[in-house]
Amino acid sequence: MKLQSHSHSAMACNDSRLFRLGGQEISRNPPLPLTLRNPPRRLCTVHCSHSNHSLPYPPSLSIIKSTSKLFSAISNSLPNIMSFLTSDSTKMEGSDFTEEVTEATEIYINAIGKKKIFVAGATGSTGKRIVERLLAKGFRVKAGVRDLDKAKTSLPQDNPALQIVKADVTEGSAKLADAISDDSEAVICATGCRSGWDLYAPWKVDNLGTVNLVDACRKLGVKRFILVSSLLVNGAAMGQILNPAYIFLNVFGLTLIAKLRAEDYIRESGMNYTIIRPGGLRNEPPTGNLVMEPEDTLYEGTISRDQVAEVAIEALVRPQASYKVVEIVARANAPKRSYGDLFSSITQR
Repeated sequence: MKLQSHSHSAMACNDSRLFRLGGQEISRNPPLPLTLRNPPRRLCTVHCSHSNHSLPYPPSLSIIKSTSKLFSAISNSLPNIMSFLTSDSTKMEGSDFTEEVTEATEIYINAIGKKKIFVAGATGSTGKRIVERLLAKGFRVKAGVRDLDKAKTSLPQDNPALQIVKADVTEGSAKLADAISDDSEAVICATGCRSGWDLYAPWKVDNLGTVNLVDACRKLGVKRFILVSSLLVNGAAMGQILNPAYIFLNVFGLTLIAKLRAEDYIRESGMNYTIIRPGGLRNEPPTGNLVMEPEDTLYEGTISRDQVAEVAIEALVRPQASYKVVEIVARANAPKRSYGDLFSSITQR
């Protein structure tokens, strides 16, 4: 069932206390919209004296606690949440790796020479798949990880084409620039915060962490940036404000809104970007064929992390993917199409 929103109300935060984030003293006093007007791309910002851009700040606890009232909508509409997290699909036969993919990859690798691809969030469920596929295709890879011990068990340790470096996106752009360094040709961001009690985690990781990565790239002159985001980040503008999946993913820390703010920052950065918005992520092998649509089109469906990793790499090597936002799911009844055809079919809005 597709739910539509006709509400344009907003809730404001009246908590005037200050807190510090990333060295900045931030006020919670300005109003932050919870139910956003169309388009929902202008949240409250804090202006940094050392930079000519503004950064969004996290919502106060009072706002996040107020969203607990939305749990009734979730409990009453649990089957609809599952429509985002599940899809009708059958296992694909054969391989997704075609000669066209190989040729595009070889052309790109030859063009960048000995430079590396930096993967942020490399020990995550999607990030490690990206690393594995990059190595399998012949790339030199620099894996950015928060926990070096975890990397010893989740990433290859004997591949001379892989360099593992400590990189925490929440620690600022200067440290990230040191980790990425000038031997990286491009950055793929596959970071994400685990669910937990830290209600500011989505803002620190999905928003400010991505901003830090972009700033580090700009400092180094890295011009290519791939972001793995999420379906429904702009759900309010799509009329999906009451979509149970949109509610569920925002109820703790406004995760999707944090991701949307990061997307906006990337668009305005001047970098050559591709933003990938996958549906519900599955750890199982690929099922169904890839469906790729323009931004703000899809609102349900799932996809294997393996397919997301493949799309991220194909976006990297294909000029047709530049400066585009794409949404992806897998469907059993979708025709099988080449990556070149899929990316070429997307006209950026």
